Amino acid sequence: MKKRVGILTSGGDCPGLNATIRGVAKALYERMGENVEIIGILNGYSGLINGEYRNMKREDFSGILTLGGTILGTKRTPYKQMRVIGEDEVDKVAAMKQNYKNLKLDCLLTLGGNGTHKNANLLSQEGLNIIALPKTIDNDIYGTDVTFGFHTAVDIATEVIDRIHTTAGSHSRVMCIEIMGNKAGWLTLYSGIAGGADIILLPELPYDIDRVCSAVEKRAKNGSNFSILAVAEGAMDCEEARMKRKEWMARRLKDGTGVTATNRIAAQIQKMTGAETRVCIPGHMQRGGSPSAYDRVLATQFGSYAAKLVEAEHYGVTVAMVNNHVTENKLEEIAGKSRNVPDSCDLLAVARRMGISLG
Repeated sequence: MKKRVGILTSGGDCPGLNATIRGVAKALYERMGENVEIIGILNGYSGLINGEYRNMKREDFSGILTLGGTILGTKRTPYKQMRVIGEDEVDKVAAMKQNYKNLKLDCLLTLGGNGTHKNANLLSQEGLNIIALPKTIDNDIYGTDVTFGFHTAVDIATEVIDRIHTTAGSHSRVMCIEIMGNKAGWLTLYSGIAGGADIILLPELPYDIDRVCSAVEKRAKNGSNFSILAVAEGAMDCEEARMKRKEWMARRLKDGTGVTATNRIAAQIQKMTGAETRVCIPGHMQRGGSPSAYDRVLATQFGSYAAKLVEAEHYGVTVAMVNNHVTENKLEEIAGKSRNVPDSCDLLAVARRMGISLG
């Protein structure tokens, strides 16, 4: 009897989604031959809610190892809204369960980040056979040392910082580069160190603007005519760290600097030090394009392991990399938890030893 396997990608896109889809499919076909059918759910959980899908063929998975984005499409479907019945009067959870049944799926593979994992766990608890795979450039999924998409984003962000060095030096400017990462600073920390940033500001470590300005002035006194700041988009100062989200957002909107810290920091540096300051926001470029060699290998490792789980009918889990070994964690133990940069992180110690200011 053929096994019918559904696959969806949910949340923000990132390099390596297609490579992971390919890893799953090729391993399934290799292990199960004609005894497996793959159904691509379109546009994430939205497609599962609305019954949007494609019956995939072997050739659909050829030539996508290096392709960025996702061939299945993706949308954000917030976990908080899953049990909320809106104006369309659709019971989302009931609809997903019914479409899973209508498609005669034996299991569903979900590729995504923290929100995707919470929704995956919800469906698992509702009795569906679920296997999740950890995707995010933020590298903040609990229980795994790395997520696919992260290393490619590090490469891209590092190249941005590399290129900013020459223009900063030419114009004797302080350059504030905003790196993606609202709650976790892994991407900013790695790319900041790799790119030679002088100051690295993370969401986990509230900054003191006086210390930031002191670091800029210290470099100037030591003969450097420029400074580079790698600023996580979720960075906040010590005062904001004591506020509720609505309060610090209102504070930023009031002073006209926007909802992220970068513009505010740049304006404060220029005012307090007199140094000409500019902001660079690479934004979604960090999520786009072809995956790096590292992420292609990782995606293939994760995808092939997920195929093994399908064959063994081992469900209610998410794939993980722990101590360079691919394994799995129970969804119920992962969902709702984040992996942030801890105070004990070795790279923080490295940054301090190198004289990098952490604000």
